[in-house]
Parts: sequence; C-alpha cells; structure tokens
Amino acid sequence: MRNNIILEHKESGERLYLTSKNKRNTPDRLSLRKYSPKLRKHVIFTETK
Repeated sequence: MRNNIILEHKESGERLYLTSKNKRNTPDRLSLRKYSPKLRKHVIFTETK
C-alpha cells in the first residue's frame, strides 16, 4: 500500500529526497519542509508525479 515518491522544490528544480506515503491515508500531494543545499535554507518540497 505504501508507494515511493520523489520530493521536488519547484523554484530551484532540486529533486533530492525520496520518501514513501500511504495512498489510502493521504491521496493528495505531499508537501514537506526540507533543507535545500543549493539555497542553504529550509524550503517546501512537494511530491512529483
């Protein structure tokens, strides 16, 4: 039931983080606040297709 997803920051185009989510519990796109080494600060990474 858990699927692997890639998290991407839209402005910098970084795809750094790989995580998993349960599609039954969270059918919407996941957004997590993670560290961006390129920007050197915490930003919001969202789920990509």
